Amino acid sequence: MNIHEYQAKQTLKKYGVAIQEGIVADTPDKAVDAAKELKEQTGTGWWVVKAQIHAGGRGKGGGVKLAKSLDEVKEVSNKILGMQLVTPQTGPEGKKVHKVLIAQDVYYPGESETSEFYVSVLLDRATSRNMIMYSTEGGMDIEEVAEKTPDLIFKEEVDPKIGLQGFQARKVAFNLGLSGKAFKEMVKFVMALYKAYDETDSAMFEINPVLKTSDDKIIAVDAKVNLDDNALYRHKDLALMRDINEEDPTEVEAGESNLNYVKLDGNVGCMVNGAGLAMATMDMIKLAGGEPANFLDVGGAANAQTVEAGFRIIMKDPNVKAILINVFGGIVRCDRVAKGVVEAYKNIGNITIPIIVRLQGTNAVEAKKVIDESGLKVVSAILLKDAGEKVKEALA
Repeated sequence: MNIHEYQAKQTLKKYGVAIQEGIVADTPDKAVDAAKELKEQTGTGWWVVKAQIHAGGRGKGGGVKLAKSLDEVKEVSNKILGMQLVTPQTGPEGKKVHKVLIAQDVYYPGESETSEFYVSVLLDRATSRNMIMYSTEGGMDIEEVAEKTPDLIFKEEVDPKIGLQGFQARKVAFNLGLSGKAFKEMVKFVMALYKAYDETDSAMFEINPVLKTSDDKIIAVDAKVNLDDNALYRHKDLALMRDINEEDPTEVEAGESNLNYVKLDGNVGCMVNGAGLAMATMDMIKLAGGEPANFLDVGGAANAQTVEAGFRIIMKDPNVKAILINVFGGIVRCDRVAKGVVEAYKNIGNITIPIIVRLQGTNAVEAKKVIDESGLKVVSAILLKDAGEKVKEALA
């Protein structure tokens, strides 16, 4: 589960990570009030207005602006709030901005220059260990840095049995070229960041940039956090941070029906029981000349209600030209699924999209009979190859 920058910073602050202070607002007037409050708290005279959406590259799309007066705070907030912000990570459709973060200006003048770094903590699946990834090239797309200058990316593995050790945090600070006060501050920063990642059961904490200020403070200017959904039952406070406005509406609806659904860009809707079979079905659709429009796993207990919910969700996609239901009857009986398909078809009505149903396993013969005798425009198949051919015919 992704959370907003302001929520990520609130979480980091609880664990002692130094952050760029800010206050969230959802109207221009509240943004001005936030700026006034922030000035009292931090003494800042300039403010950064930052769009709050679940996507990176906000600055490139015009979602991050510097305001040098309260009037500018209101003007800039008015422009950003409600805008459809398009970034390299949102796709051409963009995301609507509902909130802005009014943050203090931390790029203040001083005797020494500021520096920006990249620091993240995530799981290295190859080694089954947590890993700190860091670079001197903060503020840039880390993928671009990895491609063009891989020697500027460092990695530090952490043994989960003993956790992050002090010498490892010092190694990070050393490789970033820090010394003196900044070195000590970075060590504290890295230790606190790892603790926040570990104790919140997160999948990733990404801080880009980490700023060394002109007076050698180390602070998180931005924060991207992905929480592990499977651990949210242990973190009720974090679960409450979910913002469904940032999620695909059909995926939210599917979750409410206990369906595992991911929208794709194809033309053939898929309804399958089991993730492995779903992946194989998507491959088969591709081989048949189509493109999967979604991943939809109805689970092992498919019934009329789940099938109907799946139908309704798939048909909300205007790109879908055919639907393939591919169910292996192991736990669930195929005839039960077939009856669910027929019942759902009748309940929805006015279905003009070709539907191919392939049921194999327990009571597969009985299931085919239910489909064939239903009188509905549903095509049945036994073999996966046959289902692929029927998909191909439906798209022709």
